[in-house]
Amino acid sequence: MRIALTHNLRLSDSPDEAEFDSPESVEALTRALEAAGHEVEPIEVSGPASRVVSRLEAYSPDLIFNRAEGRRGRYREAFYPALFEELGFPYTAADAHTCALTLDKAWTKKVLTGYGVPSPRGRVFTVDDLDGGGLDDLPFPVIVKPNYEGSSKGIDEGSVVDDPIDLARVIEERLAQFAAGVLVEEYVDGRDVAVPFLAGVGDGVLDPVEYVVDESGLSRRYNLLDYRLRNVEPGRISLRCPAVLPDRTAERLRAMMRRTVRALGLQDVCRADFRIARDGRPFFIEVDAIPGMDPAADVFAATQRAGLDYPASIQAVVEAACRRWKLQSKAKAPRGRASRDAGPLRVGLTFNLKRVNPAEDDAEAEYDSPRTIQAIAEAIESYGHKVVQLEATSELPRTLPDAAVDVVFNVAEGIRGRNREAQVPALCELLGVPYTGSDAATLSITLDKALCKRVLRQAGIPTPDFFIMATGRERIPKGWTFPAIVKPNLEGTSKGIGANSVVDDEASLRQRASELIERYRQPALVEIYVAGREFTIGLLGERRPRALPPMEIVFLQAGERPVYDYALKQDWAGKLDYVCPADVEPQVARAMERLARDTFATLGCRDVARVDIRVDHKGALHVLEVNPLPGLTPEFSDLVMIAEAAGIGYRQLIGEILSCGVKRLREARRAAHRGAIVSVPPPPPAAAASPPANGSSPSPSATVGPGGNGGVR
Repeated sequence: MRIALTHNLRLSDSPDEAEFDSPESVEALTRALEAAGHEVEPIEVSGPASRVVSRLEAYSPDLIFNRAEGRRGRYREAFYPALFEELGFPYTAADAHTCALTLDKAWTKKVLTGYGVPSPRGRVFTVDDLDGGGLDDLPFPVIVKPNYEGSSKGIDEGSVVDDPIDLARVIEERLAQFAAGVLVEEYVDGRDVAVPFLAGVGDGVLDPVEYVVDESGLSRRYNLLDYRLRNVEPGRISLRCPAVLPDRTAERLRAMMRRTVRALGLQDVCRADFRIARDGRPFFIEVDAIPGMDPAADVFAATQRAGLDYPASIQAVVEAACRRWKLQSKAKAPRGRASRDAGPLRVGLTFNLKRVNPAEDDAEAEYDSPRTIQAIAEAIESYGHKVVQLEATSELPRTLPDAAVDVVFNVAEGIRGRNREAQVPALCELLGVPYTGSDAATLSITLDKALCKRVLRQAGIPTPDFFIMATGRERIPKGWTFPAIVKPNLEGTSKGIGANSVVDDEASLRQRASELIERYRQPALVEIYVAGREFTIGLLGERRPRALPPMEIVFLQAGERPVYDYALKQDWAGKLDYVCPADVEPQVARAMERLARDTFATLGCRDVARVDIRVDHKGALHVLEVNPLPGLTPEFSDLVMIAEAAGIGYRQLIGEILSCGVKRLREARRAAHRGAIVSVPPPPPAAAASPPANGSSPSPSATVGPGGNGGVR
């Protein structure tokens, strides 16, 4: 099976990360799953949820082995199971409802009381509750612990209190750390025992495991498995399985555990902690719906007793989840639910290959080098998919149907004409093949700079004044001011833009426009030259895209009118610097990001784009250009550099873009199963974009950097 191992990685000794998995634990889990024949993709979930979604959509697992604890809030453990269900991915262990319930210790005990499972009497306190009194009504001694934490967080020698005066002080101290609430309950003097549960191994309830503490050198009043013992000195704890208990007590524990599992809706694997009082009575303390999976954990002391080694125990968890989700657990024959077509995909990679050095001839400047195509293919294949390379030549209408691909990852610029970037998306739509990136309509609009600017203007998005010259002899608009910049209307990668593109008078304007019209066989765009700082912003996503940090293109050479032109993109060393995140005030960065999102939405972009922005000397923002097919050359293209600065590696960047196409594929398959007609519309245009606010991303630009890599910016 293809298994995604979702987890929070523990990178420090901070109590905030006490419940997270160590690198060694993740590695052990990965090896155990791979030993059973599964393909495993560890996915660390501590970053933005959108990034987790993108990685899952790109990998398209048969099953998620969930270890994610979440970082904050009373529902943190519930977030990821809820997310998996929304995405339609099967997963191991408890669902969102159970995770939310069991993280609340007091509510868990209240539920279990109704099932005849005894627990110490107690009460939850918040800051407001302290003013209500009643501390002397509690049965002393009591123990004070955070109500929404695990791994003994917030428990130490000072947690056990003997009188109401001390109790008020301890509660106040604990609430300063754990404001959501603390649980004050009767302290039961006795021994700590855990009862693990693993579905499918007998009735699921395993032998009790006793915690035995090495007391040498310890000075303590109470027998507590506190934070220090569990997390700082775990070597003092040894596990005894089965626990040394009278048969009657052991059987009572098993019966309580069966009721606990049933009452709380626990699934696949879990563990409950009990306290055995000195008179032999067992009391429920708490339950862990997502128990530790370290090989030395108590669960595996019990599974070893049942005859299962660590890899076999992990496989038993997988098989338990597969039974619930009606999946086949054999690695060689994955079978997803009827609503999903999981597993490796055939991904068509459509591109135009650069064969001419762009420093000598800009005819193929927007095309990709073999190095870039190979890097994209390797990134896609790293998710377990099969890549079919499809050069977007005139043969593509024949080769694409024969390739029998599930989804297309499109970076093709097209061959010729004002709609050339739309050729591959239009063909995919004709054939019913989902693809990444913007659709044909958006690509046609954005390639036509004048048309794009008209659409932006209509939506209230600021862009410099402009007009079109088709012959070079057109009348200059009344009131036109200089300086102006002249560029081809239907090109990207700064083709046709050079040192002489900025003009100061009508004669120079007409001469430059005539040169471009003759050379590129298309109209010239004339727009007001905006002096100021230049920025570019990358966006990832669909209807609510994520704006990455703005990157500034810093011109190192002196000049009053710097232009990010074609020559600079071919030979930038010592002439340009790329600063990301840009050194701007936070409110300016937010304004650019808002403007970029508004631009993205107005044009109906999807999945990925870059927006180029200039900020004039008065602080006003101007959208210069939009590139919905940004370059993806590793370590070189503007979007790649921006992503790296945002903590998104190249593989993940490709995965996030791919995930959008995979999502459309799954939607299409679901619709096909329902007998529906599939149509995936672009995001609706914004009714009215807000004034200059956010967005920017370097216009497409082919560059041969050091070593002549032929990358596309």
